[in-house]
Amino acid sequence: MMKIFLYLYLLFIVLTPLEAINEMDSLLTHLEATMAQRDQFDQKKENRISQLKELAHKNNNNLEQIFFINNQLIEEYLTYTLDSALHFINENINISKKLNNIRLTHQNNIKLANIMASSGRLFEAFEILNSINKKELNDPLLIDYYKAFIKTYNELSFYAPLSSNYHKYYSKVEAYTDSLIPYLNQNSDDYLSILEKKYRDDRNLLECKKINTQRLSKTKMGNRLYSQITFERSLLYQLEKDEEMQMKYLILSATSDIQSSVKDNASLTVLALLLHKKGDIDRSHEFIKFSFDDASFFNSELRFKVISEILPVITEAYEHKTEKQQRKLQTSLMAISALLLLLLIAIFFIHRQLATLRLTQKELKNINSKLNKLNLNLAESNKKLNQANDQLSESNHVKENYIGNFLSICSNYIDKMDQMNKKVSKKITSRKIEELLAETKSNKLIDKEVKEFYKNFDDAFLHIFPNFVNELNALLRTEEQIILKSEERLNTELRIFALIRLGINDSAQIAKLLRYSVNTIYNYRVKVKNKALGNRENFEQQVMTIDAVKD
Repeated sequence: MMKIFLYLYLLFIVLTPLEAINEMDSLLTHLEATMAQRDQFDQKKENRISQLKELAHKNNNNLEQIFFINNQLIEEYLTYTLDSALHFINENINISKKLNNIRLTHQNNIKLANIMASSGRLFEAFEILNSINKKELNDPLLIDYYKAFIKTYNELSFYAPLSSNYHKYYSKVEAYTDSLIPYLNQNSDDYLSILEKKYRDDRNLLECKKINTQRLSKTKMGNRLYSQITFERSLLYQLEKDEEMQMKYLILSATSDIQSSVKDNASLTVLALLLHKKGDIDRSHEFIKFSFDDASFFNSELRFKVISEILPVITEAYEHKTEKQQRKLQTSLMAISALLLLLLIAIFFIHRQLATLRLTQKELKNINSKLNKLNLNLAESNKKLNQANDQLSESNHVKENYIGNFLSICSNYIDKMDQMNKKVSKKITSRKIEELLAETKSNKLIDKEVKEFYKNFDDAFLHIFPNFVNELNALLRTEEQIILKSEERLNTELRIFALIRLGINDSAQIAKLLRYSVNTIYNYRVKVKNKALGNRENFEQQVMTIDAVKD
């Protein structure tokens, strides 16, 4: 039992790092795929901005409506393009002055101070905030006012070169935070963010993670808040010196930034530094270039300054790796060249030895080619001969049957003529001329002989083509198929197409044989063809393919 437990424990130790590596590779691959789709995400952002601008330029908009639309444009531009965000904030400040609305003026001044702080223009941010009369602010604006001071002093403390200055500025952060907390809902993200930061500063990382997890559960990938919370989560793992988990949350934050078209971002830059440290120079260089492009688009001096300190380090490592790879490539090319020379010498001697064999193979190939052509010709000839034999066999079969029937019918008609001759002679001898004349005027004899002719034709034809009725019906639509009466073997329509199958295609000849007018025969043909299942023009050709039964 102890051995089994030990085995499972060792297996767990081996597999856990492998799962972590697979997860990290998967996350990095997904991030790179998202980076490749940057233009698509940015296009969605541009579409929203275009719609808002079209809405703003409507002629019937008043100043309050333009102000409201501009606020939405500011939110879109705030992390996308700094200059455009500044433009619409200044426009809204002017509108608020025209409206003589001090609350709206303060609202936009606070936004302007936030942008100044984000872009590194801290003294301008302080100048704007200090110009605001705090007594004129309602609770929501007071929250934004204190948050702007906290952000500005945070940035100032972060970049303070002296420790004494850092503590001085950070004490201001704490003071404004204490002023802010009474105005916040304890379930709001602002409150939870402050609480998380307090735990982080006190190094109470367990409670800090709980708060971060609570905040993360209220948002999702693809928005600015998710990017911020996952970035702050990476800071916790940085304090724990867990680089794998730090990278995981930096990747999630960077992915969310790209999906939400946030150009003022830090996650990808920090991730590039970590990858550089781990020796993944290619990805590190790719990510820092991507960050540089975003910073250029956003046009923030502060972000440029941060990236400009990192970019040369990563670029130098990338160039060093590229040079090293080039040297390896040159060495490999020299070795390959030497091997190629030896190979060419070997090929030369082998070529000489195989020259005779190639000639022989060529001759053999020509002979085989001729034999193949002869075999193909022979096969084609056999095929044509078989087809001709089949056609001849069928033709002979039809002729044999019809010759037999023809001789039988001729013999019957000779007997009938002999009987008629005797009957006429007897009548004349008996002087029953009027009776004889009456019989000759009657159609009974002709009708009887026509019926006899039809019966003989039907029997003879169906003897050779016993499946003709079913196969012809198969060429017709289901609802249009020919149904024979119980005493019928063929009807007029079937006899017409039976004669066509026998090669008698002329309507005049068919009319003469069946004792109908040519117009009647033509109408029957058209009527049946119109019932065809497929193309009516090919119907009679399909009838010609109906096979006879071979003996």
